[in-house]
Amino acid sequence: MSATERQNQTYITEFILLGFGDFPDLQVPLFLLFLVIYTVTMTGNILLLMLVVANQHLHTPMYFFLSNLSCLETCYSSTILPKLLAGFLTGDRSISYSSCMMQFFVFAFLVGVECYLLAVMSYDRYLAVCKPLRYVTLMNRERCTALAAGAWASGFTISSVITLLMSQMAYCDCREIDHFFCDFAPVIKCSCSDTFLVEAVASLMSATCTVLPFLFTVASYILIISSMLRIPSETGRKKAFSTCSSHLIMVTIFYTTLILVYMLPKTYNLTAFNKLFSVFYTVVTPMVNPLIYTLRNKEIRGALRKE
Repeated sequence: MSATERQNQTYITEFILLGFGDFPDLQVPLFLLFLVIYTVTMTGNILLLMLVVANQHLHTPMYFFLSNLSCLETCYSSTILPKLLAGFLTGDRSISYSSCMMQFFVFAFLVGVECYLLAVMSYDRYLAVCKPLRYVTLMNRERCTALAAGAWASGFTISSVITLLMSQMAYCDCREIDHFFCDFAPVIKCSCSDTFLVEAVASLMSATCTVLPFLFTVASYILIISSMLRIPSETGRKKAFSTCSSHLIMVTIFYTTLILVYMLPKTYNLTAFNKLFSVFYTVVTPMVNPLIYTLRNKEIRGALRKE
């Protein structure tokens, strides 16, 4: 980076998150909507986390990974929604340069962890359905801890590298980020440096925490479904499906919206749709995950009744 670029970079002290500013008449309704979503998200995930910790019969691999996911979702929502809510309430959509970089770092970190955790949970379901006799031995406490730690460490490493690359870019006169949080593509648009190398490296590293876990998850479910089809009794098939149906719904919602956001052409006409789909995987998904497990899982419902 040249000396001139470094000097220009110091000029940018804050960005403006345009968010949903195109709808001035809807600011109060949007504030109330996202406030309800944030409240439900935090309540649902914290309650689910407390249930898993407090109930001994929920101390199993599946609920261990689910508690990790609930912890992640509370952090996830708190990274984006408080700033968004403050913007609706005060009209101030500015965010400092350092806060923007930190918001992206935490966001990318948690997205990466979620992708790996969902893949780990699909592996857990594969073992439960396809290798039930060896399940307890294969998914012992040490292996579960290692898999969860690996997911968190991988997300942290990838996010650190991408954020470091972003912070080395020069940001000149462009201050407006056409999004409701600091995501990679909208922020990079504000750079006056050559972004080709940064975008190439970021795309490659992002693929390792999205595409690879997604393919692993798909492969796991292909094996699970093929194993289910070989079960002779309908009761057995239903029982096997019930063990992974909640996770399958979570995976479908998360990856569908993620693919729509990052695979759609970045044209002006699709910007509003991009924001809408981003709302689904950054805001709605963390809210519905505990609801899905609560409504579809007998053990969670039983623990709730006891409480």
